[in-house]
Amino acid sequence: MTNEERNLAIKALEQIARHEAECGERWGEALNELKNLRSVADAHAARWEKLAWLVVGTVVTTGAGVCAAMLA
Repeated sequence: MTNEERNLAIKALEQIARHEAECGERWGEALNELKNLRSVADAHAARWEKLAWLVVGTVVTTGAGVCAAMLA
């Protein structure tokens, strides 16, 4: 292996190491963003679930009231 080939290989290894470090940082940022998005989505889902139970409760109560009024 000549010095030129050795230098080229060293440069390639340095570029690979830089690339891996950069990708590792990006992956960490993306992972944090996904965790934040998950918590926001969970909070949003909880609000919609409360609304859905309110609607179901209202419909059931109204139906029961109408049935009771028709039987009376």
